[in-house]
Amino acid sequence: MGLIAWQEVAAQESQESSTYTRGIGGRFGVANGITYKHFINENHAIDGILNFQGNRSFTIFKLLGLYEIHQPINFVDAEGLRWYYGFGGGLGSYRYKDTDESGMAWSFDGVVGLDYKIPTAPINLSLDWKPTMELTPESGVRFDGIGLSIRFVF
Repeated sequence: MGLIAWQEVAAQESQESSTYTRGIGGRFGVANGITYKHFINENHAIDGILNFQGNRSFTIFKLLGLYEIHQPINFVDAEGLRWYYGFGGGLGSYRYKDTDESGMAWSFDGVVGLDYKIPTAPINLSLDWKPTMELTPESGVRFDGIGLSIRFVF
């Protein structure tokens, strides 16, 4: 009985707070996928993203891991709003549709964005920019990685 009551109190505190420990949801943008963010401590988080990107020419399926540092925003009085930056990498597979060529997709990724935990609900919104240095299939830097994440927090 005590454990159940503690879990209910913890869930209620998470819903009625401007901070959170974990969140899972969707990331939508140039690449769409599932995101899971876990805070190691108050200002440091790990964000795992399983995403899919495709068009008429290619498809890429990738697992990304990002280490993020979250900072308060002091010039705006908005409870639950912070900014963050970080880095990480991705590993996955790609396939060109016209030639049926496929292989491993590797990348180094950066991230900078805004993170907002709705104080009265178990919802988190993140808007970020994730530039990518692709090693394969085509080496180069991509700057089109803007995405919106919507997570359920607990």
